[in-house]
Amino acid sequence: MMNSEARVADPKDWIKGATGDWEIVIGMEVHAQVLSKSKLFSGASAEFGGEPNDHVSFVDAAMPGMLPVINEYCVAQAVRTGVGLKAKINRRSVFDRKNYFYPDLPQGYQISQYKQPIVGEGTVTIDLEGGRQVDVGIERLHLEQDAGKSLHDQHPDMSFVDLNRSGVALMEIVSKPDMRSADEAKAYVSKLRQIMRYLGTCDGNMEQGSLRADINVSVRRPGAGFGTRCEIKNVNSIRFMGQAIEYEARRQIDVLEEGGTIDQETRLFDARKGETRSMRSKEEAHDYRYFPDPDLLPLDLEESWIAEIERDIPELPDAKKARLMQAYGLSAYDAGVLVAERASAEFFESVARGRDGKLAANWLINELFGRLNKEGKAIEESPVSAGQLGEIIDLIQAGTISGKMGKDVFEIVWAEGGSPAAVVEARGMKQMTDTGAIEAAVDAIIAANPDKVAQVKAKPTMLGWFVGQVMKSTGGKANPQSVNDILKIKLGI
Repeated sequence: MMNSEARVADPKDWIKGATGDWEIVIGMEVHAQVLSKSKLFSGASAEFGGEPNDHVSFVDAAMPGMLPVINEYCVAQAVRTGVGLKAKINRRSVFDRKNYFYPDLPQGYQISQYKQPIVGEGTVTIDLEGGRQVDVGIERLHLEQDAGKSLHDQHPDMSFVDLNRSGVALMEIVSKPDMRSADEAKAYVSKLRQIMRYLGTCDGNMEQGSLRADINVSVRRPGAGFGTRCEIKNVNSIRFMGQAIEYEARRQIDVLEEGGTIDQETRLFDARKGETRSMRSKEEAHDYRYFPDPDLLPLDLEESWIAEIERDIPELPDAKKARLMQAYGLSAYDAGVLVAERASAEFFESVARGRDGKLAANWLINELFGRLNKEGKAIEESPVSAGQLGEIIDLIQAGTISGKMGKDVFEIVWAEGGSPAAVVEARGMKQMTDTGAIEAAVDAIIAANPDKVAQVKAKPTMLGWFVGQVMKSTGGKANPQSVNDILKIKLGI
């Protein structure tokens, strides 16, 4: 991979300023909550929600004499994520105390990792418009504990503290400053989220705070050295990330073009106003006074244990996309849509196996996904199963029903369930394939519309009008291809 500083943005991503072009440089620290039943250093529940302070052990509350004990499953989840990011797994890593005051972290420090993280350098490939791909470098992934939550709206004079999240395991994934536009940053977070959901290491529920990001933004003249960066804290929506980056880049450009300088600081994004505002001057790492946590031994991972985790890694999105394109003749776009979620890709393969892959993809993307989106349902909640959708496609390919009839059958099965074949039989929805009956319908339409017959000979595109009339007269049951063929013969075009 090229040096991060050397990578120049696509000129279309440059920002026009009053004094010339500018380029955004973006790095991100993504905080992903580890999908586990219990916390990083205690047996308390890591489940979202619950009554305030209901998921708190003596360790989480930092009671005297209570010592942290590492959760092996959380370590395995971090290693799985590292493998999915094509990153180096460090055989030896160390937990450190990061000393700074958090009102909702009772110890008075955060247990994190600094110089010896569990995962080292890796790469994430992001897909952009026009088929362009960009590699974003991963600097490190380390494990740390989350803080609790301060509640400021419960009492007029006091703030309350809920420690349910205190001690929940987080993976902090630190990127290199390789992104050059808000679109690249959004694609990067989306890809990270997708990979972790495939791996089952983070559920990616941003509305619950289980995936959020600190965004480092700076600007420079295209190809120049890095400028001074500002960090935007705790953004938990991909859309807001894009807005925050664009606002902050423009703010910095305005300051620089007016002859000012950028102060390295931490900022917050106000989603209602669509702007960032200063929070505090940015601390350097040495301000946190990191030192190895004396209560936790270094992590020494055996090669055989790491190899066992690697063997259990599922097929990941990029590999699955390439295989679907090759095996089923899908376009890059269609394959990309289908592999967006692991469950969607599995559903597609259940439908497509032994059938026309492109037809199956069209039905999933246009009919099923469209209906699921309209009703706010996930693929796992689909009232139409893979077996039922496959049966509808079989009926179309056998000529029993037309594609239009298939949509009607889909709606009935969605609402009422049952076998599509049984629905077609019970409701008399079979396609009319008797050419004699179709010819009779064609003859009747031709006889009733002599003026249109004269016109179609001069303007063959009018054939569609005749097809529509025949389909209408047969209740939509005539085979459209047969109608087309017979009309062409009868009209002499």
